[in-house]
Amino acid sequence: MDHDLSGGEVIGMSIRALRTLIAVHRHGSFRAASEAEHLTPSAVSHQMRNLEVALGLDLFDRSSKSPKLTHTGLTFVGEAAAVVAAYDGLAERVKSNNELSGEITLGAVPTTLTGLVPTALATLKSVHPDILVRIVPGLTNQLLLQLDRGQIQAAIISRPDILPNTLEFSEIVSEKLVLLVSENTPDLSSRELLSASPFIRFTRDAVVGRQIETWLQRKGIEVKDAMELESLEAISSMVAAELGVSIIPDSRLAAYDHLRLKRIPLEQNGPERIVGLASMTASPHSKMIDAVTTALVEAADSQRVYL
Repeated sequence: MDHDLSGGEVIGMSIRALRTLIAVHRHGSFRAASEAEHLTPSAVSHQMRNLEVALGLDLFDRSSKSPKLTHTGLTFVGEAAAVVAAYDGLAERVKSNNELSGEITLGAVPTTLTGLVPTALATLKSVHPDILVRIVPGLTNQLLLQLDRGQIQAAIISRPDILPNTLEFSEIVSEKLVLLVSENTPDLSSRELLSASPFIRFTRDAVVGRQIETWLQRKGIEVKDAMELESLEAISSMVAAELGVSIIPDSRLAAYDHLRLKRIPLEQNGPERIVGLASMTASPHSKMIDAVTTALVEAADSQRVYL
């Protein structure tokens, strides 16, 4: 097929269509891509047909009920991703490090929202006042999915056991897990307290919650579940009210120092959780992500940080 399209027409139509094509490949169908890109399925189909016509390539095999990418289509997706990333990063690449500006959407696990995030954002704002950061709270797996879909540009997460090779992960801080008990709790071993007391769980939907459950099982400790929460503040308040004991990350900022609590080590060389910033490899927002990472590390190094 021979088509004579102007540069403006190709750019205006193709960048938009390339994003949709990448979404089709990523999500596996026109319908799933339409939901991810906030389009109708017919709009996705129309964009893909127009893209094929404009390029003179057969990107999809439409012989089956659900169109599948051809070998040419699969090859083209990789090139398309590079083109879209380059296009998205045009403005950022021509600025110096001191001229960062624009908007970045940052995911964050709940345990970072009361200390690490506000402290880091205050630092970031003082150095790069023209960067606008939007915060999306969520648990690690939710945020990784949003990263993959391009709904957020970076995420502060608890490092899972396995990270996709499409992601970069910058460690911010490592924290030991400790047993949290009320001030009036008798001086017993962590195993004795866990076996005898009601247990207030860190939600197992979170990476750290599953990490805690794995440690309990490995140690053969059976707990008496009382409740399961995802807010560190709520867990601390419940423990202070002597409603049970809990295992939490040993965070730095004394956000609940007003509560009458004690932290007891689980064991020597006990389990730790690693908090870091995840982003897509070769992200077009790499300079802003680097600036965010620097601010997070500085915040974590200060004695006022609570993760």
